[in-house]
Amino acid sequence: MLAFTLTAFLELMDHGIVSWDLISVSFIKQIAGYVNQPMVDVSILQRSLAILESMVLNSHSLYQRVAQETPVAQLIAHLQETPLRVTAVMVCPFKFLYVLQVLTFNLLEEHMMTKMDPNDQTQRDIIFELRRIAFDGDNDPSGTEKRKAIYTKDYKMLGFTNPVNPAMDFTQTPPGMLALDNMLYLAKVHQDTYIRIVLENCSREDKHECPFGRSAIELTRMLCDILQVGELPNEGCNDFHPMFFTHEHAWEEFFCVCIQLLNKTWKEMRATAEDFNKVMTVVREQITRALAMKPPSLEQLRVKLRSLSYSEILRLRQSERMSQDDFQSPPIIELRERIQPEILELIKQQRLNRLCEGSCFRKLGNRRRQEKFWFCRLSLNHKVLHYGDLDESPQVPVSDIKAVLTGKDCPHMKEKSALKQNKEVLELAFSVLYDPDEALNFVAPSKYEASLENST
Repeated sequence: MLAFTLTAFLELMDHGIVSWDLISVSFIKQIAGYVNQPMVDVSILQRSLAILESMVLNSHSLYQRVAQETPVAQLIAHLQETPLRVTAVMVCPFKFLYVLQVLTFNLLEEHMMTKMDPNDQTQRDIIFELRRIAFDGDNDPSGTEKRKAIYTKDYKMLGFTNPVNPAMDFTQTPPGMLALDNMLYLAKVHQDTYIRIVLENCSREDKHECPFGRSAIELTRMLCDILQVGELPNEGCNDFHPMFFTHEHAWEEFFCVCIQLLNKTWKEMRATAEDFNKVMTVVREQITRALAMKPPSLEQLRVKLRSLSYSEILRLRQSERMSQDDFQSPPIIELRERIQPEILELIKQQRLNRLCEGSCFRKLGNRRRQEKFWFCRLSLNHKVLHYGDLDESPQVPVSDIKAVLTGKDCPHMKEKSALKQNKEVLELAFSVLYDPDEALNFVAPSKYEASLENST
């Protein structure tokens, strides 16, 4: 009865008569309570999850409340039950977790699309904090000009594109202020890692420095694109990543893992500033391959990424190129279609030229192989066939030719005496049929000659 009641409620709400924003907290808790019950009836679980999904899709104000009342651990627990129950309920938790993941990422959209205001002192203070943590800059030198010169030098070592005014690096959206948020999180929460990355690149030769600021901004843009931040949930999709439900700051931690990967890959590739885009392409491939493995935790993601070194990516690329049919690749198909008419015309001309040259053919009588030959060729205007003994020249108009037969289908190969001959003769035989009962019967001197004559 409860399952039918929940179904009726969902269908009524789908008509849009009542706004989802009017749903009370107590009702959310009641529906979430059904989901949180272990071994709850499958039909009740399915309908309860469908109601919660509609809540988060139709009301921004309900999203946080639903997330609080529905522990991800309990949703995963439903997927770990007996096989029969899993088969029945797995679609709903998957779909709900996918929607929850998308909406969680979409909370980042506002900062992703917000440009930094170079005149906002609060925002500028974040950049000052990045410098202070990296270079322990509590004791700034006196004198405006001297301090400005030192700041510019430090911001250059931090890898900003505009070291004089690094705030300008965050005026492009995406990733906007979201990149600065990620950098500050790394500097404060994983301070040792942040300092190591910055100082490590400061000590390298100039041409091999990995610009932290530029890399962090581009990496944030890449991660937003990979995870489709700002995109609406896809109705037919239920693809979610379990690791994003294992940490309170999963997005920020994901960034921290990936920025370390970027720094590691940069060193493996012995990259320079000119290789920046190439490095980012490799890093994107490393991340997408690792995500495709659906690591259950951020630690497992680290393990997957460690195994996907630059040399491993090269090996995988080579292996995939060898395994796929290169001749079916779009560029090859396009080239083949473009040159095919010209190639076919060349083949046609080659065959016609060969026919115009003509060939000698062995004559077959009622007895075994005869040492008598006859000659046949196509006229230069391609209209008639000249044939006969070398001192004769009968003609067959090409327009009268009905068909070309080969092998045992040839009239002269159907005779008993001919059928007793070896297979070689059958492979060399062909006939040109003209008029109802007439044919020119040939036995080519070689397989090569036979192939030339028959293909024409």
